[in-house]
Amino acid sequence: MSVVAEAADLASRLGRETGGEMLFDTASRGRYATDASIYQVMPVGVFVPASDADVAIALDVARDLKVPVLPRGGGTSQCGQTTGAALVIDTSKHLRRVIGFDKAAMTVEVEPGIVLDHLNAWLKPHGVWFPVDVSTSAQATLGGMAGNNSCGSRSIAYGNMVHNVAAVDVRLADGQDLSFGPVAVLGPREREIADFVRGLAEQQHDEIEARWPRVMRRVGGYNLDIFQPRSERPYTGDGSVNLAHLLVGAEGTLGFTRRLTLKLSALPRAKVLGVVNFASFHAAMDSAQHIVKLGPSAVELVDRTMIELSRANPAFRPTIEAALIGEPQAILLVEFSGDDKPALLRALRDLVALMGDLGLPGSVVQMADEAPQKALWEVRKAGLNIMMSLKGDGKPVSFIEDCAVPLEHLAEYTDALTEVFGRHGTRGTWYAHASVGTLHVRPILDMRRDGAKKMRAIAEEAAALVQRFKGAYSGEHGDGLCRGEWIAWQFGPRITEAFRAIKQRLDPLNLMNPGKIVDPPKMDDSRLFRFPPGYRTIALRPVFDWSEWDVQNDAATETVSAPGTGGDTTGGFAKAVEMCNNNGHCRKFDAGTMCPSYRVTRDEQHLTRGRANTLRLALSGQLGPDALVGDAVKDALDLCVACKGCKRDCPTGVDMTRMKIEVSAQRALRHGVSMRQRLIARLPRIAPTASRMPWLFNLRNRSPLLRRLGERWLGLSAQRSLPRFRRDTFWRAAAALPLVTRDQLLAAPKPVVLFVDTFNGQLDSENAIAAVRVLAAAGYAVHAAQGTRGDSLCCGRTYLAAGLADEAKANARSLVDALLPLAGRGIAIVGLEPSCLLTLRDELLTMGLGDDARTVSGQALMLEEFLAREAKAGRFTPPLKAAMRPMLVHGHCHQKAFGVVQPVLEVLRLIPGAQASLIESSCCGMAGSFGYEAEHHAVSMQMAEMSLLPAVRASPDALIVADGTSCRHQIADGAGREAWHVARVLEEHLR
Repeated sequence: MSVVAEAADLASRLGRETGGEMLFDTASRGRYATDASIYQVMPVGVFVPASDADVAIALDVARDLKVPVLPRGGGTSQCGQTTGAALVIDTSKHLRRVIGFDKAAMTVEVEPGIVLDHLNAWLKPHGVWFPVDVSTSAQATLGGMAGNNSCGSRSIAYGNMVHNVAAVDVRLADGQDLSFGPVAVLGPREREIADFVRGLAEQQHDEIEARWPRVMRRVGGYNLDIFQPRSERPYTGDGSVNLAHLLVGAEGTLGFTRRLTLKLSALPRAKVLGVVNFASFHAAMDSAQHIVKLGPSAVELVDRTMIELSRANPAFRPTIEAALIGEPQAILLVEFSGDDKPALLRALRDLVALMGDLGLPGSVVQMADEAPQKALWEVRKAGLNIMMSLKGDGKPVSFIEDCAVPLEHLAEYTDALTEVFGRHGTRGTWYAHASVGTLHVRPILDMRRDGAKKMRAIAEEAAALVQRFKGAYSGEHGDGLCRGEWIAWQFGPRITEAFRAIKQRLDPLNLMNPGKIVDPPKMDDSRLFRFPPGYRTIALRPVFDWSEWDVQNDAATETVSAPGTGGDTTGGFAKAVEMCNNNGHCRKFDAGTMCPSYRVTRDEQHLTRGRANTLRLALSGQLGPDALVGDAVKDALDLCVACKGCKRDCPTGVDMTRMKIEVSAQRALRHGVSMRQRLIARLPRIAPTASRMPWLFNLRNRSPLLRRLGERWLGLSAQRSLPRFRRDTFWRAAAALPLVTRDQLLAAPKPVVLFVDTFNGQLDSENAIAAVRVLAAAGYAVHAAQGTRGDSLCCGRTYLAAGLADEAKANARSLVDALLPLAGRGIAIVGLEPSCLLTLRDELLTMGLGDDARTVSGQALMLEEFLAREAKAGRFTPPLKAAMRPMLVHGHCHQKAFGVVQPVLEVLRLIPGAQASLIESSCCGMAGSFGYEAEHHAVSMQMAEMSLLPAVRASPDALIVADGTSCRHQIADGAGREAWHVARVLEEHLR
């Protein structure tokens, strides 16, 4: 049977016999062909089971058709464990329940697809947690963590995954359902397997004694040593044998995990953190062996490269700088945790004293409060993605990054490996687990050119160092495709054959994730690379400027070439897309914006990573000709609400909003735009006309028939009320407002330019009027900038969303021409609508307007930013009366992306007695025109119902504050509440 016919038969049977989702098109398979590694292998198909019963049927069907099976959770593996020519079964969407919880026994039973952070959020009210806290805790599933024998930052205190798994219910490829747990209570079939493995261990007793690494961080191969423990931390507390530990670290090669029973730990009531600053990397490494003797729960490294990259990320800069003393070459995050806070503070003082004894007095930043600790840990957890934010084809590559060596050799090992990198013309970036001798180091290699050759050479020299220092070649991230071939090197031929025997006994047909652990390929088999030797991108003339990504970097000197010199056939667009390293940080559901549509659908297609992969496949021709403007890309971007959450939340800076704008422009050039798109895009032109006869334009809202016709003809949801046009616009009221002319502005001591956008100038005019009054009350000379027709200037945002690039650029040119003479004088350009004003700080710079655009962009501020800045300088001191009710603030997505939500809170707290708090929400779901569109209305409401609308309903007495026009409309539609712009709130409190 051909591969195509095999896939068709597989999809057909799964469709008939299960309730799951079948994803067998090229784009869907391509989105599952990669993980966080350098590899890409196209799966036969993807199956998303709705239940455990679906998994059983899928395994039966795959066995009948002799199709391999690959279990997958978050797809965050760094060594290629979750890539393969198999049927990928994604457990993360539906198989994520907590099945049972026993507080007395301190255990919890879960399905494999539950995410670690979600489990710990469920456990937190009970005062317990699952302590294997990997850096990808917001997206890593427990099934994947067990398959990989994950470790985490606090393994020095709690051990690895293998130390915290009590039992595993597994389904073998032959259909048997077995329960692996303590050997003393196994069933007959499970006992047979245990006896078989015991026999192998006894046969290999001398080999295990001679070759097995004694470090705790050893996750290579199978855990054959459960009958002859070699880890410095015993697998069980009482020395008993647990057969479940054979499956931990097996990478899905022995069976499909149905459920896990996990050991829990009490949540520490308190934590303190000492950040030790070092003038040299060597000193940091040498100090680790002394610091661990103080009994910390974690000792984590952040090196100079990661420090500088964190400083370059607006989300991380304030946090990392608060932890630094001078310009350190490395810092160690030393955490002490427990129930006795005074005792922890004493431990922190002991750390300070120790560093003094080691000749480093004054090197410790002490963090006793929870908030700064949490913020710094988030920076450390984002370490991998921060490092991957390097622009250019050279990227830090994972293949030797978690070799583990005894602590007493750590400094010598890192020095020697640094010399290895130097000999091969590169350098390494270091971070992570100094407490247990496992430092994540990724040499910077160009995998499109000579990277594979250098990778092989470096790996061989690193292996020799690991052997010299009696360490483990695979210390945390498993074997997969990049370290599988090193299993035989680490354990020798006899133990390797024992591993093969285990695989044969449990999976005789070799259907479970073949090619991992047993019979793996060569790590540098270029056919498996994401960027194989024949990788090429299409020729494309981008509509917008992507040249800042079109660069090359030099690994040794850290220099980056000039924009536009990187040789990208797409002008930098492809390289920007390729910044996605597939680590899956966008799969998170915690605070932050990214990614609103994924939070609703949980589909890989609607994830920032999924969209980036789709674009990469299209730009490299892997989805066929003209794929960039084809249906696969269109479908992937359909639910992208252009929130810009990824611009801020993605540590590598993947800006899917800007990418969607580029694709929309390319699509418009090829296919044109719909009537609906054209009407919405031209709202800035329509609004002035509509204001002269608003009754006519508002008729649709009052007529059920017109609502239905509007949905049928234009696709505008009949369930939505459209924005109301009005006669009393800002511009008609301007004559009665305390505004100044341009000449008066230039002569004023406190000048400010108000950028009155279409929405606040024509539709929600009370906001612009309020802004003028508030500014004037504080003594500012306010000038309302106008377009050539004497009304609102336009940033071009509506045209950008429709893909009408020429119109957007024309509007941008007019705006820059109007504002440049004022911005050039250093006068602030203050705006009210986040999506409009912040376009001046973002897309405006991509439209070919040069230094003029940069000058205007440099003066563009949201009203709240400007007022917060002026208040700190003592210049904004309006007469304000006391607040009468609490305030709830919803941040517009673009405010969050540009870090300007906090100024809203700061300004509101200038009101005497004001109690302003932030609603922890993602996108409101309206997203410009998105929520008005009939096909998106349901998803729009689901986004709003995730946190925003419930929070609004729960606070009936609070004043709801929202700067975004769309956000206010969503709150009105979904909760029946009027939300106010911050300008109106301030005006209401003027004396």
